Amino acid sequence: MKLRVLGSGFRVRVPMLILVGWCVFNAAAADNESGKKGKESKAEPFRPVPGAFPPFEQAHAYRGELVFVDHANRRGSIRVAGTGKFYRNDPHPFAMLPYGMVRQHGAPADLRDVPLGTVMHVRAFLPPDPKTSAVPVLPVDSKAKDAGHYRGTGIFPAENHVLLLEDEPSHCLREGLVWKLKQVDINGGAGVITATCEPKQGVGDAKTTAEDLTFDAGTRIWRGRERLEVANVIAEGLWPETGKKDLGGQPVLLGITWKPAPGDGLSGAFTRFHISDIWLDDAAIEQASRFQTEAHKVFIRSRWMPARVDAVEYGAYGRATVTATLFGGLDASLYADFQKGAQAQMNGSENTLKHAGGHYGPGHIASNGRIIDVTRATGEIPLGSSGIQIKFETDLIIEGIRPTRIVRVRPESWPKMQIPREEYVNDSLDERFPTPAIFPKY
Repeated sequence: MKLRVLGSGFRVRVPMLILVGWCVFNAAAADNESGKKGKESKAEPFRPVPGAFPPFEQAHAYRGELVFVDHANRRGSIRVAGTGKFYRNDPHPFAMLPYGMVRQHGAPADLRDVPLGTVMHVRAFLPPDPKTSAVPVLPVDSKAKDAGHYRGTGIFPAENHVLLLEDEPSHCLREGLVWKLKQVDINGGAGVITATCEPKQGVGDAKTTAEDLTFDAGTRIWRGRERLEVANVIAEGLWPETGKKDLGGQPVLLGITWKPAPGDGLSGAFTRFHISDIWLDDAAIEQASRFQTEAHKVFIRSRWMPARVDAVEYGAYGRATVTATLFGGLDASLYADFQKGAQAQMNGSENTLKHAGGHYGPGHIASNGRIIDVTRATGEIPLGSSGIQIKFETDLIIEGIRPTRIVRVRPESWPKMQIPREEYVNDSLDERFPTPAIFPKY
């Protein structure tokens, strides 16, 4: 039996669900990133400003292991990979920007969807307002400092407010990359795979370096709708029971984590990453993306669409017309629910996307009204924005709906639901728990 791999068919045909999702996510991101990586290290790091989406190409890029998540406050900690021994690095705090996006398996996600231990790719900026940062504020040159104790540099960048947080398959799908498996070395159902991460259209001028990645009996292998074990591919004769085998550059997508590995560290055991999943073909990653997309659609409909207020035109006796831009990176079907003439609700939110109030549900204090216009921007749309702007008319505007502020919007077709206590603020938009004091000081 032969494995159907991510071959020439994948190069010319991306699964439709992923393709549609990335159209909404902003296809321009790949163009912005390609050829501009040299711009990431600047003398003056970029700091986002209220009312504008920051330029993707000026974000600082790094990757590391997700080790802590405070999902209600959209923040957590990542063990950042630097120039030294990875296992020694302290967890580094990060916070999602209000319009920051999480991607899991090539689909929209929430922080709660990503398993701890997952190696994530990060694009981040300095805190927009250091005074209200939900995580510690570091000196702007922190990423250049040597952390000592064999840890090296780059492990605690000041750019800890995240625009894009994505797992390995999401990163590869966005950048047009695949992992090519060169060799497997196995003993007792566990071992090391040597692989390179390359453009799926061909290496061209790109220089790739082979990387050793561990795997074990818990590594999941996906083929079409099948979930296989390492023992299954051994039984089929695709991998040896013991010893080495040339895999011929088989193109796949990988899920990558980190876990302690045996060894004295001299051969990279302290820094080597681990394979959690292998997707062998188009159908396999398409199914993973579809499941994640459907789960996230249900989540957003229960928490409402996040947006930024662009302008407010005030009328008499509390009436107002609010112009707001819906945030990007979500499934196209969610945006399709915002139709001209549709009844809707709009509620204030803080930068962590927590609702204002909520004892009786967010709809209890939200402004009621209707959508009187929907426009879609043309041309290049910045990452974080959907390019979709709505005009919402209400006869009783609430305090939290003001220009540059963050809101949540619910079309009447979405369910009206309660939210858990940790996902709304009560008397003050500054309410936040636990405080930033839980994080280490640098």
